[in-house]
Amino acid sequence: MKLSTDRIIDAGMAVFAEAGYHGLSMRQVAKRLDVHAGSMYYHVPNKSALLQLMADRLAQQAYDAGTAALAALPEGAGWPERVEAQAVSLRQSLLRHPGGAVMFADSPKVLSTGALSLMERLLRTLKDAGIRDEDLGIAGDAVLSHLTGYVLQEQGEPPAVEVGPEDVAELHRRFPLTVAAAAGGDQDEKFVRSVRLLCAGIRALDEAGGGDGSAPRPATL
Repeated sequence: MKLSTDRIIDAGMAVFAEAGYHGLSMRQVAKRLDVHAGSMYYHVPNKSALLQLMADRLAQQAYDAGTAALAALPEGAGWPERVEAQAVSLRQSLLRHPGGAVMFADSPKVLSTGALSLMERLLRTLKDAGIRDEDLGIAGDAVLSHLTGYVLQEQGEPPAVEVGPEDVAELHRRFPLTVAAAAGGDQDEKFVRSVRLLCAGIRALDEAGGGDGSAPRPATL
């Protein structure tokens, strides 16, 4: 099959899924494609360029999924619903790629225009909702940082330590709240509730500041 940029990206993502950032190299990608590394440089000049292309592909898929999710919202949906639609579709896109959260977390380092487009749209959603400029970046970063951390945990390796019944009982005794919070439950539902909690916090912060850059409103009982 003829070598192409798309094939190199496919192979790069496969190597990344197996070996992570540090295990990704042009040599390993060439080996997977059964070609000489030098033959790839016409299409992709180096590892940094490959990482950018990989991040852009992942982000573009997520962006398109977010566009579809936003279009499916009922007319008149509020900004929290629009933030939720973007966050849910992005999480689903990351979960479809082993190592997707790591790749997305590193995307700013390679100046992925696709990832920047996701952030820009989220910030535009918040700005159009009237979130103050001084809170805008923090709010957007809070949503994406939470999302990335959530998926990193989902895609992480299982515990390397074997835990027996006695160990479990001891954990329940010493850390009852933490164990209860981490117990089971539907991960999709948990994620949606966590995003709604963030949106409630963003709304409260904005309302405390007046919502228009004015002084904080007096507290009411």
